This record gives sequence, C-alpha cells and structure tokens, in this order.
Amino acid sequence: MERIKEHPILGETPEGKTVTFTYDGKELTGIEGEPIATALRVAGVMTHRYTAKRHEPRGVFCAIGRCTDCVMVVDGQPNVRTCITPLKEGMVVQTQYGASAKEQ
Repeated sequence: MERIKEHPILGETPEGKTVTFTYDGKELTGIEGEPIATALRVAGVMTHRYTAKRHEPRGVFCAIGRCTDCVMVVDGQPNVRTCITPLKEGMVVQTQYGASAKEQ
C-alpha cells in the first residue's frame, strides 16, 4: 500500500528514517513523522478501535482529526487521533475498546 505523500493538515510527509513501533504487541516499522494511521495502513491494519455499545470496528474516516474513528491508545494515552499524530521511534500503539479505554 502506498504512503500518504501530502496530508491536508500535516503537510508533506517528511523523507524520514525508518522507525520501529509496536501495534498490539507486534513489531512494525514506519517512517518517522508520518501519521501513525499511515504506518498502520501500510502494514494492513484497518481497524483502530471498537465502539463501546455494539463493538463495531472503526478506522480512518476523515483523516484530518475531526472525527474520532481513528482513536487508539498510544503510549498508554487513550483517545489519540492517529490520523494526525506523527509516528516516533518506540511508540506503543494499541487497539482501543470503547470511547475512553485505558491502557490494555
């Protein structure tokens, strides 16, 4: 899958170095500075959270930080909008369950 070259909010994706992060305990790689959601999408991850009442899967919808479909637990912090949060070396990213899930 191709990476986002220019994001409507974050601007151009920098030609960064490859970094390692974990997603639900699995080690993945991405480009430093690209949105977390982009690195996940390239790795084939489409579901970022599940709704509280119906446990329905949600993923990237607006990709500009306005909705909450892409929120995940990042470094222990719930409700992080992954579509606008830059990826950093060593981040711990987890699927979020419900609207304000604590670290899983």
